[in-house]
Amino acid sequence: MSKNGLNRFVPDAYRPYLNSSDYHNHPIQIIPEVISNNQEKMMKTISDVFDAIPIRDGMTLSFHHHLRNGDDVFNMVLDEIKHRQLKNMILAPSAIFPHNDRLCELIEQQNVVQIFTNYLNGAVSQTINEGKLRDYLIMETHGGRARSIETGELAIDVCFAAAPCADRNGNANGIDGPSACGSLGYIIPDIKHAKVKVLVTDHLVPEVKRCEIEGKYVDYIVTVPRIGDQVGIVSGTTKITKDPIGLKIARDTAILLQEAGYLKDGFSMQTGAGGISLAVTDEVRKIMEREHIKASFASGGITAYFVNLLEKKMIETLYDVQCFDLEAVRSYRENPQHIGMSSSQYANPYHPEVVVDRLDFVILGATEIDVDFNVNVTTSSTGKIMGGSGGHADAAHGAHLTIITTNLLKSRLPIIKEKVTTITTPGEDVDVLVTEWGIAINPKRVDLMTKLQNAPLKIVPIEKLLTMAHQMAGAPATLNHKDKVIGVVKYRDGSIIDTLYQW
Repeated sequence: MSKNGLNRFVPDAYRPYLNSSDYHNHPIQIIPEVISNNQEKMMKTISDVFDAIPIRDGMTLSFHHHLRNGDDVFNMVLDEIKHRQLKNMILAPSAIFPHNDRLCELIEQQNVVQIFTNYLNGAVSQTINEGKLRDYLIMETHGGRARSIETGELAIDVCFAAAPCADRNGNANGIDGPSACGSLGYIIPDIKHAKVKVLVTDHLVPEVKRCEIEGKYVDYIVTVPRIGDQVGIVSGTTKITKDPIGLKIARDTAILLQEAGYLKDGFSMQTGAGGISLAVTDEVRKIMEREHIKASFASGGITAYFVNLLEKKMIETLYDVQCFDLEAVRSYRENPQHIGMSSSQYANPYHPEVVVDRLDFVILGATEIDVDFNVNVTTSSTGKIMGGSGGHADAAHGAHLTIITTNLLKSRLPIIKEKVTTITTPGEDVDVLVTEWGIAINPKRVDLMTKLQNAPLKIVPIEKLLTMAHQMAGAPATLNHKDKVIGVVKYRDGSIIDTLYQW
């Protein structure tokens, strides 16, 4: 083990993180896209696909998570792995949810021995926390996953793509059919670069006229009764908080944005789907209406709140990598200014037109943040894996202004730490922390401090917020992890930002 640029230990076989601009010094080569051989594509069952390829021990299989906690395709493949008693399988789902808990048994029996993913919660995270995954869990960012697939660093043998609508040629989209989920952005790198690509659909039509997946990339198509449950898309918090503390944080954030000069015609933004982030969106809307401001675009996972801004013509374009609710699915289907994008275009640091690099500001959350502004959204303060970067680190680096919004205490626990349990996003990519007790600005942003010196906001050093939190709730006890390494957290360029341990 050696230390990286953030003073975190990294397994010796991996390239340590140096700093957030280091990837510019590491040119990459994109592997060619893999085109289908135009064989007969229709297969009767997933079992038939396993026979035709054939899928053997030790292969790497990938999946997308656009149906989130309602996805059934991932589970179908897991069931087939179990039925065939395949061993040493490597899985690369873009995210894993509680609905996929049958994976736990496959991990314990070493049917599955390694996992690459961007987000993880539920029973599977507990199984991995207990050290039962034989090889390392590799946690990537959304942009980093696209980069690793396109460079061949993550070599996928077979991609299984849940397709809400498809035709017999393999053209597919996410907007039609009973399981419509909207944008299919996270599976596009897999579809273009996996050795074999399989569509699994519950809505086969004569012709797909609006394609997100082109048939030329697809090898096999399987029809099933149901690929998933739409309701599962709306998993997690996707409603504006009603908590007065959260609303105060949102109002202060909007004031900060206005005072710092970010709310002006043509601005661009991204906010998360959490309660406070959505409240910030609503407060920004109020200022836009009052000042007659029109935004150029919003990006990322899209919710009904951004759809409302689009339909009121207060924002010109939505760039959508994933729909977070059914209103977003409807808008994506109906509105030509609601545009889908691949995860590579969204956040791959090497994409020539990466969208996150065009953001004026992004509003993000935190499980923990420390006095160096490092943010954790991967584990709890007790080391339990409960999330992952997703696009957090990608957007934090790309945006001109990155704001973290959070209560100072959650469940009587201080959110600010001397050192976070796990670093997901490095402090050099974070500019501002907004809490109900005050706002801390990263000292590197001297320009912001100057702009906000006369703003009607309580701006204090982050160390003072830490002291306040300890005065209210006491300093938390120091918890020690076990020596066993269970995984690593990758930065968007593929370097290792932190190490995950068994607790």
